[in-house]
Amino acid sequence: MASPLQQLRERLSWRRIVVVGGVLGVLYVGVTFFQVLLAAGTDDRVEADAIVVLGAAQYDGEPSPVLAGRLDHAEKLWREGVAPIVVTTGSNLPGDRFTEGFAGYEYLRFAGIPDADLLVITDGASTWEQLAATARQLRLRDLDSVVLVSDPYHSLRLTQIADEVGLEASVSSTGGASSIRQLLRETTAVSLGRILGYRRVDNWLEGVG
Repeated sequence: MASPLQQLRERLSWRRIVVVGGVLGVLYVGVTFFQVLLAAGTDDRVEADAIVVLGAAQYDGEPSPVLAGRLDHAEKLWREGVAPIVVTTGSNLPGDRFTEGFAGYEYLRFAGIPDADLLVITDGASTWEQLAATARQLRLRDLDSVVLVSDPYHSLRLTQIADEVGLEASVSSTGGASSIRQLLRETTAVSLGRILGYRRVDNWLEGVG
């Protein structure tokens, strides 16, 4: 049986471990927050095989303002010759008549992008699922380099998920300011995704909305 002195030492040792672990955890999350913040608003576009628009809400086939902003930015990149193909992604919610991907496709087609230059991918509710489905479809066409279009706060996680699913990616965000809530949510997602894997974390985020 351990002496009282030994028991005290063991308790102090465990407390040190907990304190050090807590400090390291706070530092890790803090560094991740600044990485998310610095990546927000990234526009490191290079010429690529395709421009990929990440899905967002649509209302009976009409893109939400967030999705419309992404689509407008993708159209601009296409007209600048950044890539010959625009990929619209995103599934739908139960009861929806249209998918995010199809709403985006119709929006861009109406804006004047030829049907031959558009690819619709409707698999995937989460960012990971959308990019994984995109990677599969592009590989069938011997394509792999993409410019990802989404909101600024999303930039760091996008590039890391793209790497996880095997896409050679750069990011061109829509611009504008990100809210603290968005940055904190992304910090949580990136902090956990690096440890647990983005597929698991993105599915969890989709579940909690």
